Amino acid sequence: MDTIASLFSFITWPVSWVIVQFHKLYGAIFGPDTGWAWGLSIVSLVVLIRICLIPLFVKQIKSTRNMQALQPKMKAIQERYKSDKQRQSEEMMKLYKETGTNPLSSCLPILAQSPFFFALYHVLAGIANGKTIGVINQPLLESAQKAHIVGAPLAAKFMDSASKVEGLGASLTDVRVVTAIMIVMMSASQFFTQRQLMTKNVDLTVKTPFMQQQKMLMYVFPVMFAVMGINFPVGVLVYWLTTNVWTMGQQMYVINQNPTPGSKAQEHYLERLVKSVTQHGEVRGKRRRAVVQAIVAKGPDRNDNERKFVTGLSKQGFAAQADGSVVKSDTALLEAEGAAPKRQQPKRQTKAQRQAGAAQQDEAVAKTSLTKDSAETSDAASSEEQAAPQDAKPKQDTKPKQGKPTAGQARAKSGQRKGQQRPKHPTKK
Repeated sequence: MDTIASLFSFITWPVSWVIVQFHKLYGAIFGPDTGWAWGLSIVSLVVLIRICLIPLFVKQIKSTRNMQALQPKMKAIQERYKSDKQRQSEEMMKLYKETGTNPLSSCLPILAQSPFFFALYHVLAGIANGKTIGVINQPLLESAQKAHIVGAPLAAKFMDSASKVEGLGASLTDVRVVTAIMIVMMSASQFFTQRQLMTKNVDLTVKTPFMQQQKMLMYVFPVMFAVMGINFPVGVLVYWLTTNVWTMGQQMYVINQNPTPGSKAQEHYLERLVKSVTQHGEVRGKRRRAVVQAIVAKGPDRNDNERKFVTGLSKQGFAAQADGSVVKSDTALLEAEGAAPKRQQPKRQTKAQRQAGAAQQDEAVAKTSLTKDSAETSDAASSEEQAAPQDAKPKQDTKPKQGKPTAGQARAKSGQRKGQQRPKHPTKK
């Protein structure tokens, strides 16, 4: 570690100068030899560095999202050129160039912090060895050696010997207890930061190898920090714990305000947006209007969270506009209410009601049949009268005797219809 830190000695002077300036400020409040003055100086150094790295952090977020969106295409390229690694690499680079994605952008904040981290390690190692370094002269060196954070000197390590710790004016037990607690907190903050990224800000509808890699890193990074932490001075642990807490808070803000499409964070964000629109009757904030505008522009390509958002606005009587605003719309409310009408189930009848209904139906059919037969009979009779000649002789009484029925009566009894019958075809005589 000392060899690596010496490679970044060129930045030792700026880092030591920043720490000394903050020490002057906090020393006037808490005293120049206190752990508060030196500890808060290191914390302020972290805050200053992270503020300068905010543009890189934003670029990291965009790069991570682009990589997530490209995973299906990358997987297709890997399957297509499975046997040709060179062509596979060329197609990957072409895809990165077309989409403007840089895979190394996700590592930029960590890479940018590395020089400051090793420079701070070099400064604290010099304090532990009693050597002036950078802007820290002999009086500042003696003041830093006297500074303790909860009983642990700034330059002490978990693996230091008892004699070395006693030389810094502390006990080995105090140093190991304090460093162990800080290592656990550092690893836990790293794990929580990675976990909230995986559980809240990842599109769960797309299963890609990238998600598996992120899940693996969620467990690997905390273990790495725990193993490396036993060789870090207390001041470096303060630095790394502070930067982890900063990253966790910064990421939490980004997830709440600018979530990944299709993630749980987007679902919660849009639910809050619907409540805000319902309460105030408008979309408040430039960022929120941009979100609504993007959802409207997607049209049928919206994901489930965005469709649910549009439906939620409609149920509240609002319609999203192309400029990101909303307007009151009774039509949208009616469409939302009539989008899924409830089916009315018929009321179940009792057995007696069903039998009564069937009897009424049979009676109606019988009446209709009798009416039809009567009408046909009257029509047939009138046609016979019209067909008879005017000079025809009066009909004789053809009333049959009581003994034997006529052929017409036999046909009537057999179910044939009364009236004029159609003559048989000549071929059937």
